Order: sequence, then structure tokens, then C-alpha cells
Amino acid sequence: MKVSIILCTYNRCKSLALALDSIAKLEMPQSVMWEVLIVDNNSGDQTREVAGEFCREHSGRFRYLFEPRQGKSHALNTGIREAQGDILAFTDDDLTVGSTWLQKLTAPLGKMEWAGVGGRTAPPKSFVAPRWLQVDGRFALGPLGMFDLGGKPGELTEAPIGNNMAYRRELFEKHGGFRTDLGPRPGSEIRSEDSEFGRRLISAGERLWYEPSAVVHHSVPNSRVQKDYFLKWWYAKARADIRESGSVAGASWFVAGVPLVLFRRLAVWTLRWMFAVGSARRFANKINTWTCAGQIEECFCQASSKGRHKDARCT
Repeated sequence: MKVSIILCTYNRCKSLALALDSIAKLEMPQSVMWEVLIVDNNSGDQTREVAGEFCREHSGRFRYLFEPRQGKSHALNTGIREAQGDILAFTDDDLTVGSTWLQKLTAPLGKMEWAGVGGRTAPPKSFVAPRWLQVDGRFALGPLGMFDLGGKPGELTEAPIGNNMAYRRELFEKHGGFRTDLGPRPGSEIRSEDSEFGRRLISAGERLWYEPSAVVHHSVPNSRVQKDYFLKWWYAKARADIRESGSVAGASWFVAGVPLVLFRRLAVWTLRWMFAVGSARRFANKINTWTCAGQIEECFCQASSKGRHKDARCT
């Protein structure tokens, strides 16, 4: 087995150093050849120097790639193209991995029935959720990059996320790469390039495995544990969902390309937000309000892009 770790990075040289240091300590069987591809997505900080230090220290193991086209999907697709492994593992520049992470993540792919694997992404042990955040929902910590379906391994019926997943290389040759109209880039936080790919595979009949023992720990900077960050994240996530699907299921009446049902939902969630009791419940309703607003904007953008003009906000 040959494994390539693809790590895309942009202007995070300090956290990148911590991530690469943890990756350098990985323990793998001698029968497994593995490499690390650091894909610099046109960073303006000391990323090249940090990456170069690890490439010199671990010559033959770490490789540096530069992708000038701005956008994480461009960087991901460059990593896929340049990787030498037949198994491609993906992680991010703002987390750390344990010494057995890669072995745990890729082991299920020794069985041909599994096309891909998703691991568990956990916050630092010191993390405490703020009182204004409801944490009982499945995706409550999604804006913080967390993915945790519990401690029981089994088949995945939903897409894993990009900071802790692995796929057979042949899947990208068969189903294509990451969509470049999705994925964050400067000026746009529209993401979902990772989950869209996973859903594409599941829809095509490919089988994915959840391996909770493959754990990574994601950093949680104070700048993300803010209401504004959560609202912006869910707003962008709503736009990505519409961009991926192209429509709202069951919609039949439209105004300027926007389904009328979305305006009704926006009004309902706005009223619930205004009159909710309790900070956590009130903020949960506010998130739903922002989600509807994001869906409305993207529907308008999709409609305008099919006409003679494209709104400047539709990026």
C-alpha cells in the first residue's frame, strides 16, 4: 500500500508547523510507503519557509507544492494530481494527529468493499461550549470543524469532512475531483467541497466507512467561538447547499428565481428568533434565520447567472 497525505494550507504558518510536527511522528508499518504533500495555496506569510524546513528534515517523506490559483479545491486537486499513493488521506493545517492516526484511518481500505473512510474530529480537551450554543444537535459544532458520530465504527451514510478522510485514488479518476465552485478562498467562505464529493460517491453507490479510532484534534481559536462567526458559517453553508443541489426540493413558485417557500421560512424563523426564551434557543433560531437568508441569496445568484448579468455578490 502507498499512502499520500494531502494537506492544503493558506496563511497559517504557525498552526501548520504544529500540524506537520504531529504528522512527522506518525507510526506506520514498514510495509506501507507514505508521503506528505504540503500544498501551499498562494500564502503570503512564512508558509514556504515552514514547509521547507520539514522537507529538508524529512527528505523523501515531505514534499512542497505551490498552487497559485486561489481556492482550496484548486489546491486539493493539485495534490491529487501530484500524489504518488494509491490511497489519498486528507487533513488540515489547524489540527494535530496522534501517532496511530494514519494507520487507523487507512486500515479499513485494506478491504476492497470500502471506497473511503472518515475519522473523528474532536476539539481540544480544554474546550467548553459557550452558553449561547445548543450542542445537542448533530452538526452543532460543524462551524468549528468537528465530526463525531460516536465511538462505534460502521458504514457511513453521510459524507465525512475534509480534515479527516481517506479515499482510494481511483475514485477521483472515476468520479472527478473536488468542485472548484465550492471550497473557501479569499473573499468567500462557501465551503462543502469535501462533503459534496462524499455525497457524490454515496449517490453513485460507493461505500464509506466510519472509523472513530482515527482521531484528530482541531484547534478552536477564540475568533471562532463567536456568534458572528457561527452566523457567517451557516449563511455560507446554506449558499453552498443550494449551489450543490441547484434548487430547493418541492419549490414550484418563484420570485426573481427565489422559491416563495424560502420567504415564508425566513418570516417564521425570524419571529421565532425574536420571541424565543433562553439565549441558546434564541441563537439557534437566529442561525436558522441566517440559513434561510443564505439560501435566498444563492437562489437569486443562480437565477442571475443564467441571465445576462451576474451579481457581484455571487462569488
